[in-house]
Amino acid sequence: MKRLFSSFVWDLPNKTNTVYLTFDDGPTPEVTPWVLEILKTEQVKATFFCIGDNIRKYPEIFKKVVADGHSIGNHTFNHLNGWKTNQQKYIENFSQCQQEIENQGVFSDLFRPPYGKMTTTQTNKVIRAGSKIIMWDVLSADFDQNIAPEQCTKNATAKTTAGSIIIFHDSVKAFKNLQVALPETIRILKEKGYRFEKIV
Repeated sequence: MKRLFSSFVWDLPNKTNTVYLTFDDGPTPEVTPWVLEILKTEQVKATFFCIGDNIRKYPEIFKKVVADGHSIGNHTFNHLNGWKTNQQKYIENFSQCQQEIENQGVFSDLFRPPYGKMTTTQTNKVIRAGSKIIMWDVLSADFDQNIAPEQCTKNATAKTTAGSIIIFHDSVKAFKNLQVALPETIRILKEKGYRFEKIV
């Protein structure tokens, strides 16, 4: 996958044992404030790939994410699947989210396609717009209602290495798993000597 989609960022290899927690689909009033409290308690910085419509609906929560020093990324305005969306509509949706972010006084050149799915044309246009496409190499699968929180924790920690980009979701659907997996993942990775940074 990394060779096929070499224009995407899948990980950020380094010699400082740094890993990167990322959260998709927020901000949400039910989950994002809880995530922020955990990150604050653990003194961890992360990257939030936000849905534009959620920024519009919950600007105060978005502002709290920014105020706490985390990075922001574009996750389209309506969480669109690029493989099922025509090119013009997809790019307009990307731009709409970008505008919502900028309306809050934030600059971001990070983009993550919902579901990890976008076409070559969409990819080229997003890159030409000045964005870096950030994927992941560690999938927690916290959104999967059929797995236990313990499995989610294992998914997030078992194959993590220096430079890994770990994906969680600050969404209602993921919260059952996230409540257990996020603090446990941070604890386990800290015990292994990893440190956490946001993507810039």
